[in-house]
Amino acid sequence: MACKKLGSLSNAMWQRSTTCRVSLCAGLNIPAFDCGSFASAGATMNGQNCCKDGHNCGPTRNLATNHNPVAAAVTSHRHQIVGKNRGEEFLNKSGRAFSSTAPQINNKTYLWARYNEMKRLVHDLIPPGVCNLLNPSTIYANNEVNLEEVDIYGFDYDYTLALYSSALDEMIYNKAREFLVQHYKYPEGISKYDYIPNFATRGLHYDIQKGLLMKIDAFHYIQLGTVYRGLKPVPDDEVMKLYGGSNHVPLNQVSGFYGKGPKMKQFMDVFSIPEMTLLAAANDYFISNDIEYDPVHLYKDVSDAIGMVHIKGYMYKWIMQDLEKYILRGDETYAVLHRLASHGKKLFLITNSPFSFVDKGMKYMVGKEWRDFFDVVIVQADKPHFFNDCLKPFRRLDSNGDLQWDRIKSLDKGQIYKQGNLVDFLKLTGWRGSKVFYFGDHLYSDLADLMLRHGWRTGAIVPELEVETKVVNTEQYAQSLTWLQALTGLLERMQMYREPESKKVLQEWLKEREELRAVTKNLFNPHFGSIFRTCHNPTYFSRRLCRFSDLYMASISCLLNYDLSYTFYPRRTPLQHEAPLWMDQLCTGCMKTPFLEEMAHIR
Repeated sequence: MACKKLGSLSNAMWQRSTTCRVSLCAGLNIPAFDCGSFASAGATMNGQNCCKDGHNCGPTRNLATNHNPVAAAVTSHRHQIVGKNRGEEFLNKSGRAFSSTAPQINNKTYLWARYNEMKRLVHDLIPPGVCNLLNPSTIYANNEVNLEEVDIYGFDYDYTLALYSSALDEMIYNKAREFLVQHYKYPEGISKYDYIPNFATRGLHYDIQKGLLMKIDAFHYIQLGTVYRGLKPVPDDEVMKLYGGSNHVPLNQVSGFYGKGPKMKQFMDVFSIPEMTLLAAANDYFISNDIEYDPVHLYKDVSDAIGMVHIKGYMYKWIMQDLEKYILRGDETYAVLHRLASHGKKLFLITNSPFSFVDKGMKYMVGKEWRDFFDVVIVQADKPHFFNDCLKPFRRLDSNGDLQWDRIKSLDKGQIYKQGNLVDFLKLTGWRGSKVFYFGDHLYSDLADLMLRHGWRTGAIVPELEVETKVVNTEQYAQSLTWLQALTGLLERMQMYREPESKKVLQEWLKEREELRAVTKNLFNPHFGSIFRTCHNPTYFSRRLCRFSDLYMASISCLLNYDLSYTFYPRRTPLQHEAPLWMDQLCTGCMKTPFLEEMAHIR
């Protein structure tokens, strides 16, 4: 039913584009109505006042243009699209002129008439129930992928085969905070800062020298309003001063290939959420208590404290002691592995986690014989170094997890290997190119080298998709975003009106646009918004997601929705210079996902 409504919406947009002369907004893939597109309807909006302040702008009945002086005047305005000179040239060539009998309407009245007519059109083009179209179990394609050509499937473990509950974040935060106070001798007052769920989001950048947490877009611009010093937002004007009068961060400072530059660190995996929150809390303590400190030292100490939680095995111990509390949807992991193996696909596992931890988790999710699914199992691989150097040889572990000393000449099913490198992996397995598909959650450590240097297919696991899809499916988001795009198009078309009264109107529109941006941002996260977008540009995270992954999805269980001979086709989104001539594939997630019923018994 929702798809039918979407089709009706697209048809309506297409018909409007024929009658209203729709063109593509520069800089946005959205329909923007031509400056004279509403003249034929008059300025009356079906009896509504055309001025925002409620003043009567003329007769409000839907009369013919030659009987309606307001509509006639609006019609005359359509010739003033690009300024006086071009307008006069157009009139001279066409032989048309302003009517000597029609009263002139002031620009302010005309602008508000356009505004109200646009708002009515937007309301009419979003019928009730058109939301809730996106399926959170959809797999999204950045590149064309035919699963029939894939013979080998590889997986990371943490946040790929095993998804963890948010309770783990708080445990990591609390233990790292304890290390910071007891081991690094930080002030006891930091212990009073409790974990703040949903404060930070994945993909944020941290300015190590300034102690600022922020979101940066794909073009290296800081999104103003998302810069935090401690737990408090930094005013926009102060941000501009801190970065030399601009909110642009030079390429050499943003981050290196693996997410860290000389001045910036990008937090790319889900495990980084507690680290960002602890950094914000510690910064906030020093600032609130007017204590001088070096942000560089703080960053290193917090990073080391978080690392100690992993190195000393606390996280592994918590999960192994209460698998039911921390591991989510393990039955779906079993279903994916069983399906792939039963279709004759070869499977392998490359993870940085230790064998004892992986073994206990996999037994809980898949069963005691979980290793029978995999042709190769590699633990403590030390990614990303596993993928980009050939220094460490493979070591074999016995059934107790103890290292063996024999030289590795083959990677055998049923055995467990430690460390190693991709060069030897390729030699010993012969698995190369696009017939290999590897899934992981970390864009840099798991996917970047495999796609760019070795031509493997890559799949990014992005758990945040489920939450963000729910937001996108709300009526509030659909209405706010659609009106935001329409208002932006209106601003673009009407910016040639520059006399004082018109400028005041445009300033009001700009203010409303900023308010709409804040509304849509806050629907995702009140501090940093969506992990995929800034106001209108993709985020730095989103750009890397598109660059380093062929497909992306909320979890590997999304594979259950598709036949193993399925071909994924990326949406052909019009480039800025292209006309939107195709109306199919408005959104891949809007279509009914095949084989979704097969997952009903799992979910």
